[in-house]
Amino acid sequence: MTEWYYRDDHTWIRIGMTGQLEGDVFFGLQNDLALRLVSAMMGGFPVNELDEIGKSAISELGNMISGNASTMLYNQGVVIDITPPQFIQAQENRWGSRTAYTVPLDLSDMGRMEIQVLVGK
Repeated sequence: MTEWYYRDDHTWIRIGMTGQLEGDVFFGLQNDLALRLVSAMMGGFPVNELDEIGKSAISELGNMISGNASTMLYNQGVVIDITPPQFIQAQENRWGSRTAYTVPLDLSDMGRMEIQVLVGK
């Protein structure tokens, strides 16, 4: 458990949860890691900024991770649905500081992604 807060030097993807667990999952990547991941997802094409295609690609990564997690939870008897991913920019931050379950995801030589799970129920 850690105190989660929005950081400007990160790219954030939000996916909502409904069902037996309700809340939000935030995927936080340092901006340079987000660019490297999008580049890898696009076959190594150099990416210098997150345009609409890049935002879509990184959002889909969060969607795939959340979809797999919801399937694993379902297999354990916990039924949840996830909402479509939302790319979050600084002016959209309205979540403030909250306690979250933090799951670090080491991406080997690429860096580290933080997955913040904020459960309301």
